[in-house]
Amino acid sequence: MAVNITKPTESYKILGVDPGTNILGYAVLEVDGKNLRVLNFGVFHLEKYEDHHEKLKEIFLQLQEIIETYLPKQLAIEAPFYGKNVQSMLKLGRAQGVAMAAAMTMGLDIQEYAPKKIKQSITGNGNASKEQVAAMLESILKIKISSKHLDATDALGVAVTHFNQSGGILGGQKKHSGWASFIKDNPDKVKK
Repeated sequence: MAVNITKPTESYKILGVDPGTNILGYAVLEVDGKNLRVLNFGVFHLEKYEDHHEKLKEIFLQLQEIIETYLPKQLAIEAPFYGKNVQSMLKLGRAQGVAMAAAMTMGLDIQEYAPKKIKQSITGNGNASKEQVAAMLESILKIKISSKHLDATDALGVAVTHFNQSGGILGGQKKHSGWASFIKDNPDKVKK
């Protein structure tokens, strides 16, 4: 009788966040082995809150609700990019900090990714447009992204980037200590 000694693959969830004080994008991906499934994605519309502190409170509360609902293990968040408007950068940094605090208080591991890194990971081009990123995500995740969800594509993108960077199917392969290690694990890649 044969005994199967293969470890079962662990299923887990990633919460992706594209922080913003007027519109915040979020996405929840389920990872099962090397398979990805979108559980939810969308945006929080925060324009209706006039007070900046009220917006930050809503970000915290709404993200905690998503975390309680889906129980992700990890938060992948887009890092703020340098801009000329210092006041906008300060507000964006606060939104990111509050999102990270919501995740930390719920015990999630946190990883930040620069916007260019996300675009590069998804499309191969660090200067890709939102529409190009959305088209690639549709192909990768086998979903349809309507134009009303384009603000959520960055959140989906950062979650997929985190999956790739942590050893997923789309780009993150086993880490090797050098060429000898790579060749040992991939003899079919060597031309003779």
